[in-house]
Amino acid sequence: MNKQIWDSINKLDLWIEKNGWAGYDPYDIKELKFVRFITESGKKNVFGEVVREAVFEIFYTFPITSRKIFNVKSRINAKAMALFARGYLDLFLLSQDEKYLSKSNFCINWLEENCSVTAGGIGWGYPFDWQSNVLIPKYTPNGIVTTAAGDAFWGWYQYTGEQKYLDVCNDICRFLITLPVDDIADDQICFAYTPLFCNHIHNLNLFVAEYLIKVGKELNISEWVNIGQKAVNYTVTNQSDDGSFDYNGPPEKPQKFSDNYHTGFVLRMLHSIWKMTADKSVYNSLKKCYLHYVTNFFENGKIPKLLPDRKYRVDIHSCAESINCLSQLSVTFPEALETAVNILDWTISNMQDETGYFYYAFLKSRFTGIVFKSKIPYIRWSQAWMIKGLSNYLLKVMDL
Repeated sequence: MNKQIWDSINKLDLWIEKNGWAGYDPYDIKELKFVRFITESGKKNVFGEVVREAVFEIFYTFPITSRKIFNVKSRINAKAMALFARGYLDLFLLSQDEKYLSKSNFCINWLEENCSVTAGGIGWGYPFDWQSNVLIPKYTPNGIVTTAAGDAFWGWYQYTGEQKYLDVCNDICRFLITLPVDDIADDQICFAYTPLFCNHIHNLNLFVAEYLIKVGKELNISEWVNIGQKAVNYTVTNQSDDGSFDYNGPPEKPQKFSDNYHTGFVLRMLHSIWKMTADKSVYNSLKKCYLHYVTNFFENGKIPKLLPDRKYRVDIHSCAESINCLSQLSVTFPEALETAVNILDWTISNMQDETGYFYYAFLKSRFTGIVFKSKIPYIRWSQAWMIKGLSNYLLKVMDL
């Protein structure tokens, strides 16, 4: 199996080398004004929803042509560069091949040169406008992209021991603690996604909490550790009875939406936090969510489903994150590695193009019921996440 994975990595690496760091993203076309309009219209009535679904099905069926028609450019994405930086560093540690170290170094330098300097510290955002409660302008730093970049700098600090990388981690934390916070209770807080408004999203909240605890412990800044712990308390307290986590947390209206890859994010962060804190309540939450995840999110133990009751879309993001998540959790739940292997085998066989890149998804038409494959080579959503997932699996099986 390891040879198959290295062959897959080599093919993907050659594709990236040939095509460069820039690429399309699932959200780039959604910054177009008319797309934002039909997206909002789709929330208001059935007709609007049908129009929205029809338009997006056209985009999914003809992803590159539609982007050329609307002049959507490929671009470098900071989150992709963060995932590449960490993934290539891990591949170097596995192989001692200097080409991987060189690529990781290029990405980490790009991140350092392309950060957003804020009043508190530094952060990164997406290279396109995107709609949330309000329109988020491109490059607005947010907690998700920033903690992904933070993980890359943390990896370089661990590898080199150099103070300059820890200093960047420090600057990242100084930005994270400026994000809006909702004080839910004396021992519970929730971090917002961006500096622009307050919201309650469990996976984001845990990404920020985990990073503050990790760097806070390293720098002996107890304030950051305590703040991170309060954020953890909020998310653990709001776990559903079946072990899942809704995408939103209270006091926001429940979405009743628990999908594959966001659940994987939550699991990885809970696992890391438990390893750092030995908090029994975190372990109990982790185990309950893990059992829900492996029981409900995989068809035949190998095909990642989007939702427990809905297979499609079978998304490369779900594939990559489930490989990433189950590999990490296998140190605590050894049986998770077998599922990761099954997902890896299916993903490489069904989602990797002969030229090396990974497809976006298997999709099911709402109108015809036909299942079709969207082969667009998204750079962040697909290639960067697969580099991270594949390298993380190998790290675990080779016990590095």
